[in-house]
Amino acid sequence: MYGFSKFYRYPLPLLILSLWLLAVLLLSDQPAHSQHSVISNKEKYQSTLLVKRIMPSTLTENVRKTVLENGLTVLTKEVHTAPVVTVQVWYKVGSRNEEPGVNGIAHQLEHMMFKGTRNRPIQFGRLFSALGSDSNAFTSYDQTAYYGTVERNKLKALLVLEADRMQNSQIEPEQLASEKRVVISELQGYENSPEYRLNRAVMQAVFPNHAYGLPVGGTKADVEKFEVEQVEKYYRNFYNPDNAVLVIVGDFQTANTLETIKETFGKIPRGQEGGRGSRGSRGAEEQRSRGAEEQRSRGESLYSSSPIVLREPGVGRLLQVVYPLPDANQPDVPALDVMDYILTEGRNSRLYQALVESGLASEVTASVTSLRESGWYEVLVTAGSKQDLKKIDSMLSSAIANVAEKGVTSEEVEQAKTQLIADVILSNRDITSQAMRLGTDETTAGDYRYTDRYLADVRLVRPTDVVNVINKYLTKEARTVGFFEPTQKLITEVSDKPDSAQTTENFSPLAPVLPSEVMKYLPPVDLATDAIAQVLPQEFKFTNGLRILLLPDRSTPTVTLSGHIQAGTEFDPDNKAGLAAFVAENLLNGTNNKDVLNIAKVLAERGASLDFQTHREGVHIEGDSLAEDLPILVEVLADVVKNSTFPVKELELHRQQTLTDLQLELDEPSEVARRIFVQSIYPKKHPLHTFPTEESLQQIQRQDVIDFKAKHYRPDTTVLALVGDFDLDKVRSLIKNEFGDWEVSGQAPTLKYPTVSMPEKIVSVNPVLPDKTQAVTYMGYTGINRYDSRFHAALVLNQILGGDTLSSRLGAEVRDRQGLSYGIYSYFQAGKNAGTFLIEMQTSPEDSSKAIASTREILQQIHQQGVTALEVETAKRTLISNYNVSLANPEELTDRILMNEVYGLDKVELHSFTDKIQKVTLDQVNQAARELLHPEQIVVVTAGPSVLAEKNIR
Repeated sequence: MYGFSKFYRYPLPLLILSLWLLAVLLLSDQPAHSQHSVISNKEKYQSTLLVKRIMPSTLTENVRKTVLENGLTVLTKEVHTAPVVTVQVWYKVGSRNEEPGVNGIAHQLEHMMFKGTRNRPIQFGRLFSALGSDSNAFTSYDQTAYYGTVERNKLKALLVLEADRMQNSQIEPEQLASEKRVVISELQGYENSPEYRLNRAVMQAVFPNHAYGLPVGGTKADVEKFEVEQVEKYYRNFYNPDNAVLVIVGDFQTANTLETIKETFGKIPRGQEGGRGSRGSRGAEEQRSRGAEEQRSRGESLYSSSPIVLREPGVGRLLQVVYPLPDANQPDVPALDVMDYILTEGRNSRLYQALVESGLASEVTASVTSLRESGWYEVLVTAGSKQDLKKIDSMLSSAIANVAEKGVTSEEVEQAKTQLIADVILSNRDITSQAMRLGTDETTAGDYRYTDRYLADVRLVRPTDVVNVINKYLTKEARTVGFFEPTQKLITEVSDKPDSAQTTENFSPLAPVLPSEVMKYLPPVDLATDAIAQVLPQEFKFTNGLRILLLPDRSTPTVTLSGHIQAGTEFDPDNKAGLAAFVAENLLNGTNNKDVLNIAKVLAERGASLDFQTHREGVHIEGDSLAEDLPILVEVLADVVKNSTFPVKELELHRQQTLTDLQLELDEPSEVARRIFVQSIYPKKHPLHTFPTEESLQQIQRQDVIDFKAKHYRPDTTVLALVGDFDLDKVRSLIKNEFGDWEVSGQAPTLKYPTVSMPEKIVSVNPVLPDKTQAVTYMGYTGINRYDSRFHAALVLNQILGGDTLSSRLGAEVRDRQGLSYGIYSYFQAGKNAGTFLIEMQTSPEDSSKAIASTREILQQIHQQGVTALEVETAKRTLISNYNVSLANPEELTDRILMNEVYGLDKVELHSFTDKIQKVTLDQVNQAARELLHPEQIVVVTAGPSVLAEKNIR
């Protein structure tokens, strides 16, 4: 549910989750394209072009900043494109304010903020769910943030809840003990990752005297020692209005909302002066300098030329290099970000060419992190099979030195600037993301207008600036290097022959969650939802069978493209599993018209993205671009799906990368559990049973790829959906011109899934992954398809059972009350064919058996006793509100339009879905519970450490 943030490539981290990010930059002029035949000064022209493409409008032109008498900073921005609003509270406290011994206390407090207040002694996640709010929280280095996005008529209710927990949160001993177990389970999940462990060791070496060197989430040793008084003191010190920023973006009226804010937050007193002191508040550079002086006085070298080497269980060799950088407000930051794009963004980037194209590495990623007191540049390299880390490190250093010596071209700089700015625009298209940007800028850089200034400075970056920052910061003396050398034998496959064992339980049904308690503490709200504009996509079908759905949306100067091709993993041959993905992932590697580098360059020059992801029932296409670059995006898409040639060199490079990825996946408990879970449900020869193995990937030949592509990539099994700033007729004509000559012959291949019976008894399987610290469990069996008459009732049932990790029956009992799992969810995966019902959870190894038993008790309870009318009404309201909120996100909206067409649903389903949910009755939900929940016929797979093998999973 909650967590701490990771960081994006551009300046100030927007927080994980690929999160949401919706836009606000408005483009005005059309770009000057290649019709300018003679350009005397290319660099000057390209800078002018970039300025025109990225407008005079700004991210913050409609933002109003208000500071209340008690010091609360309020940022409001009206966006009236959809009847939704986001409310976010950002506290200026994070792991930066910690020290060894209390590492992770900010993260622990974030968890406790959901536990209730003196006025509302109830799990706040249940209140947010009842409102239909898409809510969560995260802890980072410089801040802790709480956010929720709802329909606009619930704005005041969110403000009331946030104001309540700003001043009235309770830290109870029993709840702290439970939530500490949850946090430890979360940390154990991170500890499963060699990348996380390596990063922790390197960062401690980079920042030995500053809290930036501590892991954001804390350590198990420190978390175990937290006492109520410590957490309460942190709460009193830092959770005050004068240390907080309230951000509201969406469909509201500023004047009225400010009055409500004064009413709800204005009476909260300021914090005590001087209460926020912390060693982390001192400047990082000052502390590094002080540490350096101490080392020099002892005659020691500040930087070690030897890498930090972790020889620990795991698979895959990793190289991590970290260079210290200045804080976010230093003038070098824009040039550093441009440098990063030149070094690592895309197939044409310098480090990709030096490391991946050469076969030394399977992947190279990097990011610039710019924070309040310091920053760093991190490069992470996953070694290719049997490649030496010292050799890779040497090549990395040589490649960077070569850039510093020979410089970068004007073309590289302008391309990087275009990509960077387009990324900022495309990642800020929804109101949640816009608010995230404002909150991050205000709490990290001290100015919500930071990104505006940053983008203006990016446009001024020149080649000499890039070389200067490389010479200034990316020196061999400044860097800290870490090697991860795995000690265990590589895993080549996981068993597909699970052992079966029957277990029995003496059920003592738990007391059900009382929805009446939720309604008792829910702030007053007009529960009537706002009407969503009934705008439907226009559908067109070409003579070759290609279907397109177009929905113009002028709210942002961008276009989102989603597509579906019926060429998924269900068509993989038994002995060549992985073939479908092999085809999709190599489409961009060359065509009759362009080689791989040309394709990458065409997209990069426009800051556009195009990706193909293989799923069970199809290949999903994802594309984004600025509005004026849609013709380029469509042209590239048409070229690769029609004319891909699959060059031998690129196929072999991809094979090696895929084999390395497979080894890494089979070291992940979640992936191992998922594989064995699926293979325990579906028998051999079933389309869902097969997974790639080293043997199957080695058997795939180029001709197999060509044949699969020719057989399954057809216009009559392809659907495209586009939402964005375009003219309907022009886009229809554009797609017809590019795809109209895509020929089709014969009938499209089809599959009939065999019927799969339920297991006759409980099947328990425990694949052991040595030395992992967290276990992952999958429970379930075969489920329903999208056309099942019980589909909508099943969605309501699932929301009650495990649709939310805090408010559901499973979440309230297993996660919140007992503290057994960091996250627990249930799903009905329903597609064209019968899908899977599953429950997924992560636990400490010692808690797995109890969590599984409690989960089965809840399944039995609902199966036998059903649910209540109030639970059904609450779940329906949550589903409807979440759905309406999702339609305000262009990516989610485009995907919903696409999949409705793929499933053969009427296009009015886009808006009739909520009506169907509303009509679900209590009897229908309880009937679905009797027919779809089977606690005595369930497959249970738990992947994790060997301690589990000694226990009988029940």
